[in-house]
Amino acid sequence: TQVFQLLQTSLFTNISSAEVFGVAFLGDVPIYALDPANWSIQFHWPWARQATAEGDAEKVMSHSKIFLRNMVRYVHETAQQAQLDYPLVIQIRAGCVLHPNRTSWGFMDVGEGGRDLIAFKVEKQRWEPQQPSRLAELVSKSFTSKKSITALLEHLLSISCQSHILTLCRYGRADLERQELPVATVFARTPRPDQLLLVCHVTGFYPRPISVAWLRDGQEVPPGPALNTSTTLPNADLTYQLHSILAVAPNDGHSYACRVRHRSLGNRSLLIPWG
Repeated sequence: TQVFQLLQTSLFTNISSAEVFGVAFLGDVPIYALDPANWSIQFHWPWARQATAEGDAEKVMSHSKIFLRNMVRYVHETAQQAQLDYPLVIQIRAGCVLHPNRTSWGFMDVGEGGRDLIAFKVEKQRWEPQQPSRLAELVSKSFTSKKSITALLEHLLSISCQSHILTLCRYGRADLERQELPVATVFARTPRPDQLLLVCHVTGFYPRPISVAWLRDGQEVPPGPALNTSTTLPNADLTYQLHSILAVAPNDGHSYACRVRHRSLGNRSLLIPWG
């Protein structure tokens, strides 16, 4: 399953200013970004530029500045109409999900001040409020009434977006399907005399999904208060890291090992014993 999404954040400090930041991802891979200085598109990969020159993507890119200018004008007009106070922060998330059987669904969500405001229901071709507020009602009715825009959005999110994913995957297969092996180390900390914390630190792996488990005498330690695994965090080189900590009693007579499973390892596992 592939997910393509455009993330845009706009800061309106007063009625005459607007700063717009945007980036597009395929999965967790950045594809292109919006230069806030001049609203030009900056490509992260040479193949992303090639892929975007095909199909509807090229038309969307060529009209991006017009869209941004209209969006800025609309936000200022709505702020006056709804008597909103500056500064305003508007966030937009749009894209689609493409499954292996080629079925897909599109999405577009708009937030204001860090809260969901409205969402576009692609199959219904209408906007719906995501909070019980006058602003959400006002904006959703205003957007839904613009039939030509809702029809265009339906086409972009349900057809063009799916096609763009397939084109990006064709041009960028080597980077999108890359695999990096995990590197795991095991060490111990002693926060107090009666407790030993075994730490398994795993880093440098890609893609993100990974399985890290502790084995006690060859048997997997089940989830519980003694086991604490961190969230998976990004590294600067577009790989990932995490750590898993197991609390044990010193000299308890058991043997411990950290087991790591990852796509790059195939059917193998990394097994790093403690001690």
